[in-house]
Amino acid sequence: MNIAFIGLGAMGGGMARSLIRKGHRLAVFDVAASARGAFASLDCRVASSPADAAAHVDLVITMLPTSAHTRDALFGEQGACDTLQHGAVVMEMSTGSPSQMLAIAKDLAARGIRMVDAPVNRTPPEAETGTLLAVVGGASEDVEAVTPALNALADTIHHVGPLGSGIRMKLANNYMSMINLLLTAEGLMLAERAGIDRRTAADIMGAEGNGASNGQLTTIYQRKVLAGDLTPDFRLGMCLKDITLALELGSELGLPLGLGAAARSVFGLARAWGREDQDCTAILPMLHEIANSKNVVF
Repeated sequence: MNIAFIGLGAMGGGMARSLIRKGHRLAVFDVAASARGAFASLDCRVASSPADAAAHVDLVITMLPTSAHTRDALFGEQGACDTLQHGAVVMEMSTGSPSQMLAIAKDLAARGIRMVDAPVNRTPPEAETGTLLAVVGGASEDVEAVTPALNALADTIHHVGPLGSGIRMKLANNYMSMINLLLTAEGLMLAERAGIDRRTAADIMGAEGNGASNGQLTTIYQRKVLAGDLTPDFRLGMCLKDITLALELGSELGLPLGLGAAARSVFGLARAWGREDQDCTAILPMLHEIANSKNVVF
């Protein structure tokens, strides 16, 4: 496919490279010159603006921090819609607001442009290898149109319903993930403060068949904070955004999500403790700092 890829951050950069390796023709853009520069030697065209990237393409993929960034990339100054042809598709793969995304879709439809929402799960290494999990919302014919690109990005693809279903499913998934992240940190801290080696505690809690076992312990905690690595696969500061979006969705649906609200209050401390740009598993040393743990080294 002829694709404009907008947003070359930690996830988007790997996704764009996967599309290039798998033979798609890409024009790429990011507001950061350093992100654009990383693509200068690759088999793609580095565009000067979203409008430049979107000229003569079948598909625009957006992978940006918020829905506001997506709207600006599409409709702002030198936005993609300045050049995007009638009948093209925008595939929004960011994690943003369902209501804002649907408002964007309405404005796109007024220009004869279709939209699919396809947020992804997993981490930057899977973005590089094209083995993400995508949850997709949109009309069947629109999803079919973007399937060649999806197949280059994900090895697990779920078409979960009409437009907007993908991001709603992603937020429900992230709601559980963010709370499990906090729960795992609290459990590990409790064990350590009780005199248990944290590695031993993680192995026991993460053992198959143990009721405490979850993906946080068996994957990201082991790979990141427990290995002494807090370079961000997913920034702790982004946890606050995701849990807030999930709580907003719950509010719209009239659901009491008390545990999520409690988790949000903890994630909201990351900036004050200087950890919002670290990996999400930095919530564990942050909790130790809040609890004034002594002689704990990460």
